[in-house]
Formats: sequence, C-alpha cells, structure tokens
Amino acid sequence: MTGRELPPTSAFAGDDGSADPRVAAALAALGDGTGTLAGVVEALAGTRVLVPVLAELEAAETVEVGGHAHTVDKEASAGIVALQAPDGRTALPVFSSVATMAAWRREARPVPTDVVRAALSVVSEGWELVVVDPGGPVTALLPRPAVWALAQQEPWRPAVLPADPAADGAADGRPADAADGRLVDPEVRAAVRAAVLAALPAGPGGAGSASADGDARPGGAPEARAGRSWFRRARPEPAPAPVASPVVDVDAVPGARAEVAVVLTLVPGLDRPTLDGVLRRVGEALAADDTVTRRVDSLEVRLR
Repeated sequence: MTGRELPPTSAFAGDDGSADPRVAAALAALGDGTGTLAGVVEALAGTRVLVPVLAELEAAETVEVGGHAHTVDKEASAGIVALQAPDGRTALPVFSSVATMAAWRREARPVPTDVVRAALSVVSEGWELVVVDPGGPVTALLPRPAVWALAQQEPWRPAVLPADPAADGAADGRPADAADGRLVDPEVRAAVRAAVLAALPAGPGGAGSASADGDARPGGAPEARAGRSWFRRARPEPAPAPVASPVVDVDAVPGARAEVAVVLTLVPGLDRPTLDGVLRRVGEALAADDTVTRRVDSLEVRLR
C-alpha cells in the first residue's frame, strides 16, 4: 500500500486504506465527463473518508554537535488542515484513499472518519466547503448545500440541473435561455421569484375596495339604516395612488460568477438610491428564504 498505514487502534483498523469502489468510480466518471458532482456526493454518503493531520512545529532550539549547528524540535502539535477555495471560503480536505493523500502530502497522517462526521465538523467550524482528493487525480469541490446534506444524511439535489433538450421551456414555464445546457431547478426558481416579489412594494390593487361591514362596493362607502330613515351616503374618499413596483419581473438562471443568477427586470429611470434600496431588499429577502439558503451555494444579481 502506498503512503502511511491507518492507525492500528482506529475503529477503521480493518480498513486497508483503499478508496470505496463506488466513490472511485464516481470520481473517475466526473473526471472523464460522464459523471456529475451529484454522483460523487451520492457515492460518498455512508462511506469512510480520510482527514489529513499535519505536525506543526511550535518551538525549536539550535544545538551544536561536533562544531556544527543543528535545529532540534522541542515542541510540536498535530492539527487538521484547512484549505482556501478560490472565492476565499474555507474548505476541509478529505481523501478517498491513503494513496491520494500521499500524492498530496506524504507527511500527512490519515485519520479515518465517516463522511457524516467530516461534514458536521465543517459546519461546526463555520467553514462551508469540502474538497475531495485535492491532489488528484480527480478533485471534487463540494458546495455548502452538499456538505449540509451529507451532515444531515439527506440526498442532495443541486440548484442547477442539466437541461432536457427535448423539453420545451416555453411550455413548462422554465427559462428559455438555458443555452449552456443547464437550468435552475424549478423549486429553487419558484422560491427566488416568490421571495423577491414578496419583498418589493405591491402594485395596483384590485378593482374593488372592502367596506367596513365586509362588502365590496366599487368606489363607495358603507350605508347604514336606523329605523325608516337613511343616513346620507358618505362622499367617497379619493383612492390612494397605487405604489408601482420598481421590478417588472424576476427570474433565476444559471450564473457565471456564482451558482445562480437572479435576473431583475426593472422599470426604466430608477435613481441610484432607489436601485440601492431594491438590491438591499432583494438580498435580505433571499437570505431569509429557507429554500434559497438550503439549496443555493452562491448568488449573483443581474439587472435588465
């Protein structure tokens, strides 16, 4: 076996350090373009991964032996390694086998754990990502929703899915601009639209207005009767001017700089303070929506 052996006292002492066959196959398929990241996450569920531990020198001193100076380690500690993703977020590296860990850092000590505990440690540390086999031959970067799904032992459904070329986007209500062969999952798209539209000012209301006794009388006020006499009909109050929404339409499409792009079609002529207010309210609404926070790894906003 290439690389270091697993610790003999480990609960995984019978493990020979090789990759789970399903995980190895899923990674290989991802590498040659026949598989998906979702397939890797599905294969990882319920398996063992290896977390690298590296020794870190905390103190040293120099001693002279035979007229030559030598640096001697006095104190050292072992620690879990954290990596930084290209977007600045922190990722926990895990490995499918001892061999892939040795290809990354031969000095790393493999600590076996089940993938649920590894994912839970990421969540508890306030990190967001897991990177599988960062030294290759195939590397898989698991986004935050996938890590959460593994920690909760639930299936992960990506927010962006491959488009069905046989489906008619206009017919099923999906965005027609999935030119790159991807589209946003219908549940996520509906949640984005609902969250944004609920956070923005309401447009003009219906034709009727409710009266005090619950009856709707267009443009009128309630009448009351006492005995045989009628009170004089109240003069109609002028209706408040409808508050026009600055957003004409909302959609969610696959992003370029983020996983999902929220596309806002705005009325023309908005000044900067109004636009800033719209973007602030949109961000707050999306951050408060459970479906969006649970399913979407990252968002960008596009204005039309």
